[in-house]
Amino acid sequence: MRVLPGGSVGLSPLGATVSSMEIDAPVAGRALVVVVDDRTAHGAEDSIGPLVTELLTEAGFLVDASVSVQADEVEIRNALNTAVIGGVDLVISVGGTGMSPRDVTPEATSQVLDRELPGISEALRSSGRVAGSLDAVLSRGLAGVSGSTLVVNLAGSRAAVRDGMATLSPLASRVVDELSGLAE
Repeated sequence: MRVLPGGSVGLSPLGATVSSMEIDAPVAGRALVVVVDDRTAHGAEDSIGPLVTELLTEAGFLVDASVSVQADEVEIRNALNTAVIGGVDLVISVGGTGMSPRDVTPEATSQVLDRELPGISEALRSSGRVAGSLDAVLSRGLAGVSGSTLVVNLAGSRAAVRDGMATLSPLASRVVDELSGLAE
């Protein structure tokens, strides 16, 4: 990934759009956002990445960057692996969790995870149902651990992101605390 000086958007060698975030010291850990959307990856305005970044910041996370990739299994897997290798505590992907042939985020994520945490995925779908977010209910998104990084897939709608982050924030903090304790 390549971030231009001043936090402006640049293109990585894989063609992924990247934007940098400058935020004060972390409380809960470091995070990275991966937006899975063909239009955003080709330069269209990203409305989901900034929302996830804002909600993560409110939850006490330092967001290293928001990366946009195409709905391509290899690109998604590479972005997730880059986040894990980069040592972030939490990587959230948004989008590509539905039923269309281009929705391959769960397949890419499954190749990155060491252990699945199905309770988190179930909680996200359940809270989405209660909130009336059909995208969240129908999401095939996964959650799990890769190395010492928590990886979570969220559905790509604003409603699913808002509800998902409200459900995920306390769970993510707990998992990150436990994983950081194991790394010491």
